[in-house]
Amino acid sequence: MTDTAPPPAGVHSPPAGGTELPSQYVPASVEAPLYERWLQRGYFTANADSDKPPFTIVIPPPNVTGSLHIGHAFEHTLMDALTRRARMAGFETLWLPGMDHASIAVHALVERELAREGTNRRELGRDGFVERVWRWKEQHGGAILAQMRRLGDSVDWSRERFTMDEGLCRAVQTMFKRLYDDGLIYRAERLVNWSPVLRSVLSDAEVDHREVEGELVSMTYGSLDGSEPSIVVATTRVETMLGDVAVAVHPADERYRQLIGTLVELPLTGRLIPVIADEHVDPEFGTGAVKVTPAHDPNDFEIGRRHGLAMISIMDEEGRICDTGTEFDGLDRFAARTAVRERLREQGRIAAERRPYLHTVGHSERSGEPIEPRLSLQWFVKVEPLAKAAGDAVRDGRVRISPPEMAPRYFGWTDNLHDWCISRQLWWGHRIPVWYGPEGEVRCLGPDDQPPTGPGWRQDPDVLDTWFSSGLWPFSTLGWPERTADLAKFYPTSVLVTGYDILFFWVVRMMMFGLYAMADEGQEGDSDQAVPFKTIALHGMVRDQYGKKMSKSRGNSVDPLAWMETYGTDALRFTFARGANPGADVPISEDNIGGARNFCNKLWNATRFALLNGASTEGELPARLTGADAWIISRLNRVIAEVDGYYADFEFAKIADLLYHFAWDEVCDWYLELAKVSLAEQSTAPVTRRVLGEVLDGLLRLLHPLVPFVTESLWTALTGGESIVIAAWPQFQESRLDKAAEDDIVQLQNRVVLIRQFLSAQGVKPTQRIPARFTGLGGYELQIRRLLRLTDPGEGFTTTAGLDLNDGAAVELDLSTAVDVAAERARLERDRAAAGKELEQTGRKLANDAFLAKAKPEVIDSVRARNEAAAADLRRIDEALTRLPQS
Repeated sequence: MTDTAPPPAGVHSPPAGGTELPSQYVPASVEAPLYERWLQRGYFTANADSDKPPFTIVIPPPNVTGSLHIGHAFEHTLMDALTRRARMAGFETLWLPGMDHASIAVHALVERELAREGTNRRELGRDGFVERVWRWKEQHGGAILAQMRRLGDSVDWSRERFTMDEGLCRAVQTMFKRLYDDGLIYRAERLVNWSPVLRSVLSDAEVDHREVEGELVSMTYGSLDGSEPSIVVATTRVETMLGDVAVAVHPADERYRQLIGTLVELPLTGRLIPVIADEHVDPEFGTGAVKVTPAHDPNDFEIGRRHGLAMISIMDEEGRICDTGTEFDGLDRFAARTAVRERLREQGRIAAERRPYLHTVGHSERSGEPIEPRLSLQWFVKVEPLAKAAGDAVRDGRVRISPPEMAPRYFGWTDNLHDWCISRQLWWGHRIPVWYGPEGEVRCLGPDDQPPTGPGWRQDPDVLDTWFSSGLWPFSTLGWPERTADLAKFYPTSVLVTGYDILFFWVVRMMMFGLYAMADEGQEGDSDQAVPFKTIALHGMVRDQYGKKMSKSRGNSVDPLAWMETYGTDALRFTFARGANPGADVPISEDNIGGARNFCNKLWNATRFALLNGASTEGELPARLTGADAWIISRLNRVIAEVDGYYADFEFAKIADLLYHFAWDEVCDWYLELAKVSLAEQSTAPVTRRVLGEVLDGLLRLLHPLVPFVTESLWTALTGGESIVIAAWPQFQESRLDKAAEDDIVQLQNRVVLIRQFLSAQGVKPTQRIPARFTGLGGYELQIRRLLRLTDPGEGFTTTAGLDLNDGAAVELDLSTAVDVAAERARLERDRAAAGKELEQTGRKLANDAFLAKAKPEVIDSVRARNEAAAADLRRIDEALTRLPQS
């Protein structure tokens, strides 16, 4: 591909013969134009007809209501890094973007808009409401997609999908029909999470469990005068006693053994209910006796099923008491709680109260109110065979979980799943494809079936749980149920990058559906090609610098767009990568981003220096290199091998840290300084220019997946190439390893550090030039002198200080004009007196038995540490005094 078009405004043009870069890197002038250039050239568009091996990632679809938050930015950085590296490594890459229709989130948002207009969805009617939602989606939805461009996401925008697209709707209906026909979807009355505000079932993912201040009330059931059996039960929800059908005690609880099998009167209702024994009861909670309300409590529901108890519902869909035949019918559940408690108090049945009583209550994530466990007729997926297949795919190695220590958490879900409630009492979403006839007929239709006609036929009003359609995402987005070219090329996907917090809610569902839908006929999920992804790479949550979860309520949330505006996108991305250890949470602060910005500036300045000094990537690298040139090429190849190994295990933090220190410490702090010596010599300059170009070329390619914008600007300037996006990934060359050259430079570094520390201890400023004479050095004298500003001895050289370099070499120094010996000696004597006083005071305390007997261990440890530090200071100061020239 030939680059003939001029670069967009603000993008630095490749130099002609070493044209210098601007003195400063300004991200805002570079990032947006570069991204548009990448899109125009089609670098991110996948080709299903390519002969290259595929690499596929599907993006966890953000809600259509969403905007780019810190968690998105973190996760997208990791996915983009994997995609960009795979593209450079010769894979046909597809990173597929899209959005989820977010049924409940959109419902809540649009209904709030309608309320502000003085209307509601029921006044609009179903068709009118759905039309209103589509209009909202076109006007306001998908803001996050534009923000993904800002982040540099190299996604294939031509394949963007939405879970309510026609093709995905077809996939959803096909999957429902197949599951229904195979007996894996059924309708039944079960206890569900109910939102009285939304008047719908909620999934577990949409329930936020919070600790609240409630009440624990103990009340007497049965006789108050002892003439009949009685028992005291404790509850946090007094109002639900109207639906009690039993009292349960533990079978081994001696306090109640004689009551098991008897009947007690349920107050306020006149009904008699049995006392039963069940091992689920905790004898230590409350009074050890619990009320059993199967239609309004999940634990009670299971007790009711075990004992064949009645299931009495006492609330309607809006959370009002109903059908109890008591004075409380029509009251809101919270008003009923107070009214029931006060009526029991009037009857003398309140035995005890604890208020406030801290306990955990589920709340609707969208509408905020406490959810209500409610018995309801709903649609369910029978998950046992699907979940077993999902667990087996990991156990037998078809799917790898990274890090592997997360696998037990995955099995904890697949091995213990309950049937999944998939129906929602909403209007926005995939409508359940089931029709009911006038004579009780039930007909499930596929996408090509015609709905039944005639009087009395009606479609089920409910829609499917959003997770149902997102569970199909890895293959529905590629055209399933049709056998498309995309599906054949890019399924199964290569890796799923996602947070451990949705391992159950999304990952397990994709595994279940992928294995079910994509297995070859008769193989029942055993095909390697049926799995939705080959690797599940789990990451943690982004937290603040104190380890706290970021949230608006805590006041510690951060807008990643603001940080990108201030520091540049690359700085944010590099900060994320440097904190991304597999499966672990990521603490982040603004200081981290500032450091990453400085790193980008360091790369800029290093490349600018190289260009000004004629660095080149033209022609072959000489077969034989010596000195620092051989060392840095050897180190580059070791870094390439290490980076490749870390990518295999999704060790982004180690990749970023390795490249940071290689770039900053080895390339910039050492090699560029050493190269200045070679560049000054006509005989060595051409090779060093070529090596300098090679090293920066390789380093920028290695860094590109993490920091795409600055590396594109620098790489095109350095090489004149079309784009680093389509440049080849660096290849490890074992023949370029040079252990001897590495050992030589390590020795040089050790010598320089020793001399530098010695000069600093003597009070010599880094800018001062000091006469010096070496013995036993054996090479690199010119480089050491250059790095340390050491001049030749010259006439009048007087050895005032000497230093053994611990490897057979030594240096003599003339500090007579560099150091005010009298002033330095006075300073050191003052420091020595202070250290001696500290040593004496702490020593006395540590020798005092009374102090050691009475003081806290941490106090003693602190005094001991101060004593040791003072002794070390004395040794250091005495050595410095000994090395001072004699006046």
